[in-house]
Amino acid sequence: MLDWFVRLSFVVASWVTAVFVARDAVNFGAVNAFVAVLLLALGIAFLAFWPQMRDAWLRFYRSLRRRP
Repeated sequence: MLDWFVRLSFVVASWVTAVFVARDAVNFGAVNAFVAVLLLALGIAFLAFWPQMRDAWLRFYRSLRRRP
C-alpha cells in the first residue's frame, strides 16, 4: 500500500519536474525526488491548516454578503 503512494507521488512529481527540467537531464532524478518531498510537505500543510483556511474563507465570504 505504501508503494502505491510513493509511486503515485513520484508520477505527479515527474509531471511537475518535467515542466522545468528535461527528462534526459542528469539531475532529473534528484530534482524529481526534491519535488516529490516538496509536494508531500505542501499536501500535509494543506491538510493541517485546512480548518483555519476554511474558517477564514467563510468569514471573508460572510463579510462580503453583509455589505450592501
